[in-house]
Amino acid sequence: MKWVFNYLKPLSSRIATGITVKIVGTVAELIIPFLLSYILENVIESNDIKKIIFYGLLMTICAIIACLGNIIANRMAARTTMIFSTHMRKELFSKTLHLSARSTDKFTIPSLEARITSDTYNVQNFIGMMQRMGIRAPILLLGGSVITLIMDRKLALVMIATMPLIFIVVYSISRLGVPLYTKVQQSVDGMVRVVREDAFGIRVVKALSKVDYENQRYDKANKALRQNETKAGIIMGIVNPIMTLLMNAGIVAVIAVSAYFVSRNQSSATTVIAFMQYFTLISMAMMSLSRMFVMYTKCAASAKRIYDVMEETSELTLIEDDGKGDTTLHISFENVSFSYLGKKDNLKNISFQLKKGQTLGIIGATGSGKSTLLRLLMRFYDSDSGIVRISGKDVRSYTQDELTSMFGLVLQSDFLYADTIEENIRFGRDISQEDIISAAKIAQAHDFITSFADGYGHNVSAGGTNLSGGQRQRVLISRAIAGKPDILILDDSSSALDYKTDANLRKTLSQALPESTIITVAQRVSSVKNCDLILVIDEGQIIGYGKHEELMESCLEYKEISDSQMGGAFLE
Repeated sequence: MKWVFNYLKPLSSRIATGITVKIVGTVAELIIPFLLSYILENVIESNDIKKIIFYGLLMTICAIIACLGNIIANRMAARTTMIFSTHMRKELFSKTLHLSARSTDKFTIPSLEARITSDTYNVQNFIGMMQRMGIRAPILLLGGSVITLIMDRKLALVMIATMPLIFIVVYSISRLGVPLYTKVQQSVDGMVRVVREDAFGIRVVKALSKVDYENQRYDKANKALRQNETKAGIIMGIVNPIMTLLMNAGIVAVIAVSAYFVSRNQSSATTVIAFMQYFTLISMAMMSLSRMFVMYTKCAASAKRIYDVMEETSELTLIEDDGKGDTTLHISFENVSFSYLGKKDNLKNISFQLKKGQTLGIIGATGSGKSTLLRLLMRFYDSDSGIVRISGKDVRSYTQDELTSMFGLVLQSDFLYADTIEENIRFGRDISQEDIISAAKIAQAHDFITSFADGYGHNVSAGGTNLSGGQRQRVLISRAIAGKPDILILDDSSSALDYKTDANLRKTLSQALPESTIITVAQRVSSVKNCDLILVIDEGQIIGYGKHEELMESCLEYKEISDSQMGGAFLE
């Protein structure tokens, strides 16, 4: 929780002002019962109208100050909390964007979504409550206790005797609440994961008639969340009833003792009236503190989850290049091996070289390691052994900005945003409309874009669901080309294109980007057969490397893939 206060430091003057206003309002609130007791005991009996009016006005002024003070302080607290939470969410979101792929895998996307939304909300609520009641409740509690001690020590001691027991109960229950609410947030992660998967795959779910199955998955996640929330709710739900019981017991004890003292002329009825008002204020303060303890358990669990992300360090550290690379080569892999889980190698002893402007095709079965190879090239992960080089330098010696500026990338599951086609291609970069149109023409996207009434201003729905699969892929390829990358990576990015469009795309790419090194990952031989070099990968190992004609002679697996596709692969 300590790290949370780092976000509050820039707001310290605003918080201090709010606290000051809150203190003034709360002190004014504490004075009112004392004035009432004084009026009943000393002013009323004197029949002095001026005194009655004076003290009546004084009580009214105190009530107004208390009311306005609380309103102003609460508004300032709300404003401060919004600034705090906005800054925290922004920092957390920025951190998630800079997490390494391995760290993202560790936290999982649904968990990161929950931390940015529900966890920050829990922390925000507690910070707001602290500013509103964290100042007022202790002042009412301590101030009321001191005043009652001054008014009638014996009655005050009866009331104060219940407080240690209340604090012990609340503290003990709160300690149990933190791990329970941690489990609740983990259950939220699980439910978000199911919802997210179904939202992205709703068409597949319906097409395969798996609605009932997905309902069962959601019910399972929802049940786990319900069970954990029920456990946490039962434990934390004990707080208020116990608080109420103890405070009511205190009230009964105070009334019984005060009645005894009044009957013995050891106390006055006016003192008892004021005393009960203070007891009410103190009871309200205790209830507020109990609610704060309940909120703290949620906040502590959520703050820990946020802290884990904020303190996550990347294993992708910058190193100094060894200077041993061949600068005539644009890309080289030198005996590279890699494993996601540290057990079975996903890539084994991968070695190949590419010169600037060459094209490389990568083909292999699903799960063979094709996309993993690209992730190592772009340094989403570091290899376990071997070296990946770009322009003769170890990729680990490039900063992240230097590295990413080299690439244009289209992934298998890339995403289109809810914006115009033009802005989806521009993607926040300083790219002219002429370059956008040029990129779209290269990607074979210009014709279908201009067929829309609003052309490049046509709005795309989130995920591009209002475009066909081929249209989405061509817009994504346009986005990658528009940045004029040194290295263009197309990871199974033309699977939804017909053979003719795919062939035209390959031809136009090689002509329009002669200085760019192009790497194409594909399932179809037709997409890679004209590449300068082709890698055939199986179970993380290179089983073929060369030109199409060479592989047809030397690599049985490649020949089998080619022969199986011959009926439609080479019609172009």
